[in-house]
Amino acid sequence: MVTGFAVAFVACGGKKAVDTEKMKADSIAKADSIAKVEAEATAVKMKADSAAKADSVAKAASEKKK
Repeated sequence: MVTGFAVAFVACGGKKAVDTEKMKADSIAKADSIAKVEAEATAVKMKADSAAKADSVAKAASEKKK
């Protein structure tokens, strides 16, 4: 009976370690995904800002010619 409990504790403990590793890997994957989305959003914002600045410069140049 004692041996049965010992085997049960060892079996449950091993699964807990696997679950912890899986949770850690999932957490890392989620953080990587968030970082990728944030980087893409920053790139889109920088492109939009650059286009807006170019439009402003072009507008100012055309008004200066008049």
